[in-house]
Amino acid sequence: MPNPTLKLLARRLARAWPLVAGAAGAALAQTAPPAAASCASIGSDAERLACYDRASGRAAPAARSDEAKPAAAPAAAAAAAPAPGTTRSLIDAAWGFDPGSTRYAIDLFNPNYILAARYSDRVNYQPFSPLFDAAALPAQALDSTEAKFQISFKGRLWTTDDRRWGLWGAYTQQSQWQVYNAAISRPFRETNYMPELILSYRPGVDAGDWHWRLLNLGFIHESNGRSDIISRSWNRLYAEAGVESGDFAVLAKAWYKIHESEDKSDNPDILDYYGHGSIRAIYKWREHSFSALARGNLSTGKGAGQLNWTTPALLGPLRGYVQVFSGYGESMIDYNWRQTTLGIGLSLNDWL
Repeated sequence: MPNPTLKLLARRLARAWPLVAGAAGAALAQTAPPAAASCASIGSDAERLACYDRASGRAAPAARSDEAKPAAAPAAAAAAAPAPGTTRSLIDAAWGFDPGSTRYAIDLFNPNYILAARYSDRVNYQPFSPLFDAAALPAQALDSTEAKFQISFKGRLWTTDDRRWGLWGAYTQQSQWQVYNAAISRPFRETNYMPELILSYRPGVDAGDWHWRLLNLGFIHESNGRSDIISRSWNRLYAEAGVESGDFAVLAKAWYKIHESEDKSDNPDILDYYGHGSIRAIYKWREHSFSALARGNLSTGKGAGQLNWTTPALLGPLRGYVQVFSGYGESMIDYNWRQTTLGIGLSLNDWL
């Protein structure tokens, strides 16, 4: 015979069942997964997939990180962009220190320019006199106004992944051309050749508004490619440091001449005139570029100074260019000749 207690429990459950079933139905209506067939009518791909996942009992996949970021992306981009009014580093741009720069870059180096007219207040006839005498030729009159041009480029041969170190090969060629002197067949009075090998490094040291962004160690050979009597050449090692603040940069260079015996050296006293180092300042203002160079030997009191002004673009990428030089060594043939020159022409680039 059934237990009286069990009978009582069964009767109470029967009376409570309608309430339990109603509550459960309401809960299921909110939490139970839908039938798979009902998902097919959902238009959105993402919502339809989520419906199928619920119908099959699978947990909804976590939102992809790249889908969760669109709203924040503009803010991130704004944070990464340079602040309004900031200036791009002149040195970083010139030496490819940006980690995204081309690994094996080929770029301009020293200024590439042509001075259509360059006037000298004191023309150097002296180095050519022995040649004229030996050939029994009358002394040739050199024009005080000639053309002068320079081509210069560099290529990166090796660099680290962060571009902080780099090994560069460079070449610069400068020519003085008596293009207006028809009487002596418009000769090239002088051409200098300057190949270099440069190890560059970005120190990344800041001191207030100043930033030390360049340290170069280099070897340079410079010569005029002539035979004896007017042959000029020298080899040197150098160290160069560059600092900048906004649109103003300063480059300081010190060099060591690789000595040769006096009977083999074309110009053993060249340091007396060129000195042991140089300092160059560059300032950019409203697309104009101004630069000044000073070098010399304090013990001899000899040296040189040069001022340059590069205008905004005038013809495509070409910009107006004015160059003023005073002192010794505008070219190798003139290393021990003092003169002041003024040239006007076009330039493709500046020092930075």
